[in-house]
Amino acid sequence: MASKQAKPDVRQRDEQEDGSWDSIVETGSVLRTKGRHAIHCLTVVGQIEGHSLAPQSQKTTKYEHVIPQLVAVQEDPDTEALLVILNTVGGDVEAGLALAELIAGVTKPSATLVLGGGHSIGIPLAVSARRSFIVPTATMTVHPVRHSGLVLGVPQTLRYFEQMQQRITGFVASHSSITEERFTQLMMHTGELVMDVGSVLDGEAAVREGLIDELGGLGDALAYLYRELESGRKSRK
Repeated sequence: MASKQAKPDVRQRDEQEDGSWDSIVETGSVLRTKGRHAIHCLTVVGQIEGHSLAPQSQKTTKYEHVIPQLVAVQEDPDTEALLVILNTVGGDVEAGLALAELIAGVTKPSATLVLGGGHSIGIPLAVSARRSFIVPTATMTVHPVRHSGLVLGVPQTLRYFEQMQQRITGFVASHSSITEERFTQLMMHTGELVMDVGSVLDGEAAVREGLIDELGGLGDALAYLYRELESGRKSRK
């Protein structure tokens, strides 16, 4: 009696075809989608890890994993658009701002979608794409730059914090509809956060303040990218 040949596992088959399973496990990204357009999906979750390692118990997004992905999105002719999905508590300020600048520099259609949270340095990432979306239940926490560890009590330290805050505020204002003055007001608000200064904005408030472009979910973000890609093709014709 002939033995039945085992059907190949779907996950193994996909992994052999394009290595996408490895990319999901290692970097939380989908290199190619099988929709009508090739969209690179990049996820930024947990804490953004920069020059120093975060504790192993924390979920992190390593910036050295994200940088080459963004370069590949820009350079790969088969990748048509970029979708960034965010649920982050913030993290390394310089690393987060560097990633935001890279996303803003991608010339292909791009969109960000905030799920859960886009806090602290996650805010520049949330506004860095051409169009930003947020679900109603998500929140964005706006607060000043913080520092953990040894801090020298000298004027130069205070000036450094001020300059870093100005760079973040300027980036957010230039990539969204909020003004620098209003963003600073939200950042320095007292009475809302316990033992801290700042503001917590839900999805509707973030759109109302002009921080995020549109209230919507995954389908809305993908629909925007499809429209941009298809209108671009028609204009070229």
